[in-house]
Amino acid sequence: MTTQRHKSGTGFGAHSTADDVLAGIDLSRNTALVTGGYSGLGLETTLALIRAGAHVIVPARRPGAAEEALRGVPRVEVHDLDLADLESVRAFSAGFLDAGRTLDLIINGAGIMACPETRVGPGWEAHFAVNHLGHFALINRLRPALAEGARVVSVASSGHFLSDVRWNDLHFRDGYDRWLAYAQSKTANALFAVHLDTLGADSGLHAFAVHPGSILTPLQRHILRDEQMAQGWITPDGTPAAGFKTPTQGAATAVWAATSPLLDGHGGAYCQDCDIAEPAHTDDMLIGGVKPWAVDPDAASRLWQLSSELTGLDLLT
Repeated sequence: MTTQRHKSGTGFGAHSTADDVLAGIDLSRNTALVTGGYSGLGLETTLALIRAGAHVIVPARRPGAAEEALRGVPRVEVHDLDLADLESVRAFSAGFLDAGRTLDLIINGAGIMACPETRVGPGWEAHFAVNHLGHFALINRLRPALAEGARVVSVASSGHFLSDVRWNDLHFRDGYDRWLAYAQSKTANALFAVHLDTLGADSGLHAFAVHPGSILTPLQRHILRDEQMAQGWITPDGTPAAGFKTPTQGAATAVWAATSPLLDGHGGAYCQDCDIAEPAHTDDMLIGGVKPWAVDPDAASRLWQLSSELTGLDLLT
């Protein structure tokens, strides 16, 4: 299959909200799983899916905080899951599979951004471990639970503009840069969707990556206010700069990719503003688009093999 790399004209855009793109869609027979589904974009994603009728599972590193954020929300359940800990991923997945349940939609939205140098597991760099390897392990372990026609959506970012996969120094042994670490993990999120779709297409499983847009959420907790002002993200009074989305606008592309029939036949696509993204011809991340290294099928295959070796998992081949 040749994945389309150009806009298709969906009728939605940068200002569309998650409720806009789900209008008229009935998810009452669907079970969705949203990592990070209790904060920021993830919370908006969870709430929009529930309003469309879905039952939503929210695995959380901080289940108490998740339960508080989702208190009173119907058709949602919280489970313990730490994506930085492969044993936690195994335990959560085993419990889910043992219950004989199925999943129709998965949105891999949890992540960290520009955090201080942190090592997890066997010394893995935390961005790569949490944002990519944890989700790689989760999807591989949950594969038996994915229903026919299931979709998996990886929340990537225009941050991928800053770095391809650092094949010779994945874990920043030779000097740490928090922005390059984040960027590499977002490229990995996009490449994961490319190869997952290749592996799953024959059985009806499809995957997509999305850039949600620029949104201020708790994801930026490691970025000081002065730095956000220097980056042009916020104005002196603390309001988001022009070009930034609201959280519900930011959640729109992920739920669109998870549900839109317009993406039938375009598995593996990288999406932005509720459409397939154009190739990036600029380094302006507010304009967006997708860089070639984030949709390269050979790189996607190589990353999959490497991720399999690191985690000891490859249940889709």
